[in-house]
Amino acid sequence: MEKNVCGGSTDKEKFAWWQLSLIGVGCIIGTGFFLGSSIAIQMTGPSVILAFLLASCGTYIVFQALAKMSAKDPQKGSFRSYAKKAYGRWAGFSSGWVYWCSEMLIIGSQLTAISLLSQFWFPHIPLWMFALGFAVCGLLVLFIGTKAFGKLASIFAVTKTAAIFMFIVIAVLALTGVIDGGPKEGLPRSVNAFFPNGGIGFWSSLLFAFYAHGGIEVMGVMAIHLRNKEEAPKSGKVMLGLLALIYVTALSLALLLIPWTTFEPDKSPFVVALATYHLDFFPHVFNGAIIIAGFSTMSASLFSVTTILLTLSEEGDAPKIFSKQTKKKLKVPLPAVALTSVGLILSIVSSLLLPEKVYEYITTAAGLMLLYNWFFILLMYHRLIEPSSGDKVKRVIGMILVFLAVSGTLFHPTSRPGFFISLAFITVIGIVVLFLRKRWKKEETKESPA
Repeated sequence: MEKNVCGGSTDKEKFAWWQLSLIGVGCIIGTGFFLGSSIAIQMTGPSVILAFLLASCGTYIVFQALAKMSAKDPQKGSFRSYAKKAYGRWAGFSSGWVYWCSEMLIIGSQLTAISLLSQFWFPHIPLWMFALGFAVCGLLVLFIGTKAFGKLASIFAVTKTAAIFMFIVIAVLALTGVIDGGPKEGLPRSVNAFFPNGGIGFWSSLLFAFYAHGGIEVMGVMAIHLRNKEEAPKSGKVMLGLLALIYVTALSLALLLIPWTTFEPDKSPFVVALATYHLDFFPHVFNGAIIIAGFSTMSASLFSVTTILLTLSEEGDAPKIFSKQTKKKLKVPLPAVALTSVGLILSIVSSLLLPEKVYEYITTAAGLMLLYNWFFILLMYHRLIEPSSGDKVKRVIGMILVFLAVSGTLFHPTSRPGFFISLAFITVIGIVVLFLRKRWKKEETKESPA
């Protein structure tokens, strides 16, 4: 029986809703949470907990909209196919290429992060060798088939969750005095202590809280492989509920252990929180967990961007060569994988050669471009699904939260340049759309009956 790496699946390859929930946890928990949460803490202090709660709510609203569209009309191209149905070819083209560009940049930053973490054990091995090794392993994941990918993502999810659970147990033992490591920080005792950098600091942190939830698009792409498509919303509800519980519990315990000013932007807040307890094994275990987290989210992103590129090609929004697949038992879109590989290599080279701050700006821009797609998902939702009164209210709330996360980047020097870089990407894609619209109109005229 044939398998399609990035396309449809046979009945044997399909899975239950709870497996999609595990895949979601495996796709989403990555360096954005293990490392990026430190940046959010520095921006807003203890109120980072509220930022993550709001981001969880916004993410759930976006995923619910995407899941309902998937349940009603399963499409291999997921959100870009729905954008095309809702607003026309320009929308599908723009959505697909915005996502592809943003994910390739994010994948490059993830590769660089896990390569740097690998040097913790092997400091003398060049960074590029780690990056190349992880990139090859990530590309190999594309060839294992849908069912195997789902199982691998589930294993990664359990591994990452176990590492966070280990931190939670150790932190509780430390707070209750079973493990002694010095005075504890305790709860903030005033509004000013909860919002030490004011409303602007809190507003700026929202982007990084949302960034830690990036990956729901992969679940949208994988939803077509569910045995029962109507269970897609349930899988997202369980997954995001579990994710919110994990995120809020872990961050709350970290902030109870040490002052928020102690955290460093380039170190995991969970390793820093337990540094005074002299647990020699913990940095090694957690370093491994972060590498697994980064690799699993990178692999999921590679699977998703290759699928999106395949559908872009099949629908004429990318060169036809990218939809060609091998004729063997395991069908593989080799040209699409090749283009993704080229983008991957360029992204790695950029991350290793560009100054640290410059690449940080680019990856921030990539995160913003993901949120642009989320906003667009909420825009198209009402055109494809007949919403209830409750859905309309949630849609407005979701759009407000995403808008706040995007606009908050203008108020902090770390993320402000990324906002303008993201606009540059959008502008380039917009210009390409303007040039192509004339050709699209000619094609439509030829196809329409006389």
